[in-house]
Amino acid sequence: MRTSKIPLSVSSLMARNSDPLVVGRVIGDVVDTFCPSVKMSVTYNNRQVFNGHELFPSSVTTKPRVEVEGGDMRSFFTLIMTDPDVPGPSDPYLREHLHWIVTDIPGTTDSSFGREVMEYEIPRPYIGIHRFVFFLFKQQRRQAVATPSSRDQFSTRRFAQENGLGLPVAAVFFNSQRETAARRR
Repeated sequence: MRTSKIPLSVSSLMARNSDPLVVGRVIGDVVDTFCPSVKMSVTYNNRQVFNGHELFPSSVTTKPRVEVEGGDMRSFFTLIMTDPDVPGPSDPYLREHLHWIVTDIPGTTDSSFGREVMEYEIPRPYIGIHRFVFFLFKQQRRQAVATPSSRDQFSTRRFAQENGLGLPVAAVFFNSQRETAARRR
């Protein structure tokens, strides 16, 4: 009996193509390819966010708990939450809309121990299904980051570059769409 082996390059390509951040076009639309090296969990009212799952806007009205694992008390992280689908996913010409920035989050803690640079803004998708993405960046040290002048037309790539953050070390996203009275039942 003969078994065929898939070349490593093809097998790694297949694995990369099944990554929910690639499938959901987070990698590509918002950031470049990166290798997650830290565990981040995002939880709204005891409901953990998983890549690509749908959450109703009514269930994300308060800022989530964001926990970081994989650092230590000498490590600091920056958290960014954006919506890359503004005003709608078929024509996101206002890409991205900034929802939240927290910096100086110590490793092995949660975002409440960091410094909120931009307050949490409630997701309010109007047209189509939007992706709401949380990115975690490892800082070189405690550092002040430039406060964006606007939430509109934010660029995660540019912000990371301007503040010396490099590529993300973790990311997770959820989908959400306008909530009608029928959907709330």
